[in-house]
Amino acid sequence: MTDHVTAFFALHHDLPRQGPGSDATTRRLLALAGPLPPRPRVLDIGCGPGRAALLLADEAAAEVTAIDTHQPFLDELTRAAAERGVGHAVRTVRVSMADLPFPDQSFDVIWAEGSAYIIGFDTALRSWRRLLAPGGVLVVTECEWSTGSPSPEARAFWERHYGLRTRERNVAAARAAGYAVAGVHTLPDSDWFDDYYTPLSARAHAADLAVPGMREAVAATFEEIAVRREHGADYQYTGYVLRPQETTETDVNTSMSTAWTTRPETSADVAEIRAVNLAAFPTPLEADLVEALRADPEAWIPGLSWVAEAPDGTIAGFALLTRCHVDGAPALTLGPCAVRPEFQRHGAGSAAIRGALDAARALGENLVLVLGHAEYYPRFGFTPASGHAIRPPFDVEDKYMMALALDPARPVPAGTIRYPAAFGV
Repeated sequence: MTDHVTAFFALHHDLPRQGPGSDATTRRLLALAGPLPPRPRVLDIGCGPGRAALLLADEAAAEVTAIDTHQPFLDELTRAAAERGVGHAVRTVRVSMADLPFPDQSFDVIWAEGSAYIIGFDTALRSWRRLLAPGGVLVVTECEWSTGSPSPEARAFWERHYGLRTRERNVAAARAAGYAVAGVHTLPDSDWFDDYYTPLSARAHAADLAVPGMREAVAATFEEIAVRREHGADYQYTGYVLRPQETTETDVNTSMSTAWTTRPETSADVAEIRAVNLAAFPTPLEADLVEALRADPEAWIPGLSWVAEAPDGTIAGFALLTRCHVDGAPALTLGPCAVRPEFQRHGAGSAAIRGALDAARALGENLVLVLGHAEYYPRFGFTPASGHAIRPPFDVEDKYMMALALDPARPVPAGTIRYPAAFGV
């Protein structure tokens, strides 16, 4: 071990955390990941001293396998687990996250707070997916740009250490790796300082600079903290709750499966999307409505118009989410949704809708409303809007007006729906 690495670990020894985070954030991500099986099998990757592992064993009754390459961290976790009364539920293994020795489908939950960067976000998502049991979930936090134009100082710092991307690109990477985004949580600024930078700064100030490598480790620490204080608005840590999704969508009525590729629309798709809507409906009303919504900046949200492609690249299905309001509070309305007649009842519509809902969840949206078939939309989690005291501005049978909270832990506004002007209601 080099002097620099030895000094780094000495500087971090016995600190509460090795990166941004908090028990409150761990609990928040745990809530987004639920419900879990009784005594879920959890793999905590890059566990460090094990704050998340201890909470999961204690509060989720999990059987935790915690892995790291630094044995002193694992020893610290073993002692803490025994003191907390969960020693029987926490097993530590010294192994690299790049070469995990566990059988496929071994875990209900994979947990990686602040560690995936070691092998890279994309590599982590692809290589860890095989370990998830059916119905399993991956919880991972990743540092990313919070703006499309970060300061030169922030960009220069991160270019030396780790290539940050925007949330849009990380969500796209997750979907490309075969996951649906089930939840997103941005870590608050307090997660950077309360249990991480503040104690780390105190340790650095008290460090013995005569120790080989320590002067360099302390200088790097102070630089990192200074960049965060001065340019912290440019980047953030984000928690992602990801669920593996099948590569096919199966229609529940026909049991037929087709492989669909789902993605947001591009400017090159506009004419074909209109053709899909014209083919799917007896009049041009829906096709005209989509174009009117696309022209309305108060209604249109980039990234929330989704298509499902057949294997040959043909756009088979379409789903649109646009801005509406419930007594002034922002919400989304789903529709029009359309499928070319030759692809109907093969799951193209479901695939496009799920893609749009995943994208909305990743953008931090919550309430989605839909007026439609009471037998179809509940498969996505929609329930009668009246259960949330939400009502449309027109008379309709209760079961057809439905609502979905993408994050059940967040409050849902009550009141009357105000649709975009293009709907004419």
